[in-house]
Amino acid sequence: MSKRMIKVLFSALAGVALFASAATSQAGENWSMATSWGGGPFLKKDAEGFANYVEQLTAGRIKIQVFPGGTLGKALKVSDTVKSNVAQIGHTWMGYDWGIDKTTVIFANMAGGLNPEELIIWLYEGGGAQLASEYRREVFGVESIPCGIFPTEIFLHSKKRIQTLADFQGLKMRTAGAWAEIAGNLGASTVILPGSEVYPALERGVIDATEWSSPSVNLPSGFHKIAKYIIMPGVHQPGAVQECPINVDAWNRISKGDQELVKLAGRLMVMESWIRYAYHDIEALAKMRAHGNEFVKLDAAFIKAAHKAAAEWSDAQAAASPWFKRALDNRRKFQKALRENWNFFRFPIGM
Repeated sequence: MSKRMIKVLFSALAGVALFASAATSQAGENWSMATSWGGGPFLKKDAEGFANYVEQLTAGRIKIQVFPGGTLGKALKVSDTVKSNVAQIGHTWMGYDWGIDKTTVIFANMAGGLNPEELIIWLYEGGGAQLASEYRREVFGVESIPCGIFPTEIFLHSKKRIQTLADFQGLKMRTAGAWAEIAGNLGASTVILPGSEVYPALERGVIDATEWSSPSVNLPSGFHKIAKYIIMPGVHQPGAVQECPINVDAWNRISKGDQELVKLAGRLMVMESWIRYAYHDIEALAKMRAHGNEFVKLDAAFIKAAHKAAAEWSDAQAAASPWFKRALDNRRKFQKALRENWNFFRFPIGM
């Protein structure tokens, strides 16, 4: 996000900050942030960017020290680290907790879910953020705010050419969240790995392919250098939400005014990350083409099968879990209304 845009946003939100300052925390808070990220833009730009916004908006009353993934606890178990108060706040993707409760993937986003722009509208106008907060408190015992948006992902960096469902059979691939089960149902052999282990696993042939994130995030990871094929579109992850889980005791210690400012910092990072990734993905794709990677588009039958498998998987979870059903119904109702009406007056991005 440009400095000019940041200035405009801060000016527009100045009234909110001034109002909140009337009831701000008196004592200073120094929070540790556990993250799921070993490095790269998720850690440097997103997590540290959020921490900087919090300190600025609260005039230094709340300071956050950001730690790389695995430093304070397991990289894929950030909510545990936060609940136990080893860290007071985290920066993660809620879907990493899907093994504990699969409802997490609705709020984190999954195959058949929302694109980045739709996610932002659902979170802040469709009630998604409030519902996620209620869910996290009830089921995991932590507060939760959205604090960033992941763009549509590359489907796979692959050593094998994948275009059809037949090509997908037996593929050894790294993934996470609901797609680990859905891809298995479609014939792949899946493994869940933290980010730091993905490149060596792909390089050594432990896996044939990996999904990770969008072009601009994947480029510095170097997957395109050891896997010739880049498979699109990211049917498994059309967009995703970065989450900041917060220790409930730490959250309750700060004033209502500072709570609103922390939420505001999250909203600013949602917008900043969405704009940044959308723009830099264009340049990253150009660099991958220049490197000589072959781009492969999944055929229509594969995409249809993936959406069908995701819907069936979701329906099965909803039948077994009241929270999953509540979250899925909320998202689907929003999704249906949005897509039925937008097509009448909105051009697709890039047209």
